Amino acid sequence: MHRRSILWGSVSAIGAVLAASRAGAAAEAPPQKLKVVYHLDDLDKVNFVIGNIQNHLDGVGGPGNVTIALVVHGRALRAFHSAAANPELSKHVARFTKDGIEFAACGNTMKSQNIGLADLLPGFVAAKRGRVVRLAELQSQGNLYLRP
Repeated sequence: MHRRSILWGSVSAIGAVLAASRAGAAAEAPPQKLKVVYHLDDLDKVNFVIGNIQNHLDGVGGPGNVTIALVVHGRALRAFHSAAANPELSKHVARFTKDGIEFAACGNTMKSQNIGLADLLPGFVAAKRGRVVRLAELQSQGNLYLRP
């Protein structure tokens, strides 16, 4: 009976050491870089969403710590027309684009507004198959969906 106790105690100790080493390795591993897609269709929320993106970047320590995409459609896309865009919004889009944030314009909205990429602020790409397809693609790639 004494041998079983010694054996059981040894096995338990080895298990505890292995568990502790795994926990230590997990604690030392860098956190996984989050991927997020923001969905914007409300013209009244353009500045709010741009502010959310800035807060998001600030909260994670900069663009190197998160991947962000913004998919825009409907009336909100009008705010990003280069001819009518607010100068402050233009600055944000330029900086965010430089930081690697994807700005995608719904191809269906672009058709309905009779515009092309050249009519939008620089940095936009066309979601040619539509916003729902682009949002689904991004979500299937592990992006978290946010619709403020």
